[in-house]
Amino acid sequence: MIFLTIADWIKSQNLLETAGVITGILCVYLAAKNKIWNWPFAIISVIIYIFIFWDAKLYADMGLQVYFLVMNFYGWYFWSRKDASQTVPVSSITLREIVLSIFGIVVFTAGLGFFLYKGTDASFPFIDSFCTACSLVAQIFLARKVMENWLIWIFVDIIYVGVYIVKDLHLTAGMYALYIYIAVMGYLEWRRQYRISKSLQVEK
Repeated sequence: MIFLTIADWIKSQNLLETAGVITGILCVYLAAKNKIWNWPFAIISVIIYIFIFWDAKLYADMGLQVYFLVMNFYGWYFWSRKDASQTVPVSSITLREIVLSIFGIVVFTAGLGFFLYKGTDASFPFIDSFCTACSLVAQIFLARKVMENWLIWIFVDIIYVGVYIVKDLHLTAGMYALYIYIAVMGYLEWRRQYRISKSLQVEK
């Protein structure tokens, strides 16, 4: 009975959202494992979600996917700069980056949130704008291999789970719940690699 219920639920899901979830999970998992092949899966996923978020009236999220698309190509390029025997090393966030990030998030959230609230029929304009601002910053740090990007993703993904449940995007909500776990694993893995890199530098 339970298996039939699960099968019926899966059949009722939107095919486009299912494809976005599968490619989205793959790209985040591969990024957490520090694998360059996360980028092509990420590109496919964000293209799909441009259409999904437009339909859900999550316009800030839709615009964020366009930004992700550009940053995914940039990340793919940046991670490819070393030859086959090397990889771009993991780095840690600086105080200047923290200050600029907080300032940017506050200004972006206020500006975009007010625009969406006054000028569109957007759902959750300020929450959507805040999550978008945090994601913009996190994506930059991911592309630049700054390990604290995972901490930002953990925070913002928790909020996104609630938003997508309310919008009846249940598969997407489940995907973001899984993202939280993968982001925790990603942070631990990147921190381990960062510490190994720093210890090797000290030995030299």
